[in-house]
Amino acid sequence: MTDWILRFVKGLFIGSGFILPGVSGGALAAVFGVYERIISFLAHITRDFLKNAVFLIPVGLGLITGVFIFSFAISFLLEKYEYQIIWFFIGCIFGTIPTLWKQAGKKSRSLKHIFILLFCFCLSYLFMVYGESITGGNVPQNIFTWTMAGVLIGLGMIVPGLSPSNFLVYMGMYKDMAGGIKNLDFAVIIPIGLGVALSLLLLSKLMDFVFRKAYTGLFHGILGVVFASTIMIIPRNHKYSSPDILLCFVLCAAGTALGSWMCALEKKHKKA
Repeated sequence: MTDWILRFVKGLFIGSGFILPGVSGGALAAVFGVYERIISFLAHITRDFLKNAVFLIPVGLGLITGVFIFSFAISFLLEKYEYQIIWFFIGCIFGTIPTLWKQAGKKSRSLKHIFILLFCFCLSYLFMVYGESITGGNVPQNIFTWTMAGVLIGLGMIVPGLSPSNFLVYMGMYKDMAGGIKNLDFAVIIPIGLGVALSLLLLSKLMDFVFRKAYTGLFHGILGVVFASTIMIIPRNHKYSSPDILLCFVLCAAGTALGSWMCALEKKHKKA
């Protein structure tokens, strides 16, 4: 029973990675020692199905509970302090960048990979700027876009270090996603859940294959996209007073410390 509760608590923390920008669900799963088990189960779902399912059920229940708990908190904070909380999120992303950079180059790094990073950064940035000029920073919300949001969230589990929530902030869907989950809006929850399931079931083998064949190039490409999306979520239309600037700086620093701490936990787990 103690082991079951422990796995449930691990799932609670992993669930925070699905909600908090800058925090990766996949990285937290690695921190708590269940990442390999989850990916192996998804990639080979019929192998030891019952044994793996029994092991992962409390993790899954904790994950779902964590998503709902953090959705309540984030929805309230975004309603009252939207710009300030976004700066905290940006700090969380800043805190993970050194580890992501090191992780991207752990097998090799050459000028070619720097070019891939810059190319993906420029392409992503131009795409987002162009998309923002068309949508006004708010992507239309329907079954298709919520399903795609779920696919992005699922990728955050498959690719450790990738935080999909900052993409959702850019798309103008993050606040409504948190509110939809908090209010049990099934028009939001069902397509997101479907997208997560599709991402985990269909892309786990593909990502495993791509990472084995082109790990360094793919990871540097991901870094370029992460950098571009982080720049795009910086609140630019808010009129900052002096107290606002100080508070946003403090929150950004706190987010950076949290992101660094999460990465330190993952590094400690890997050494162990």
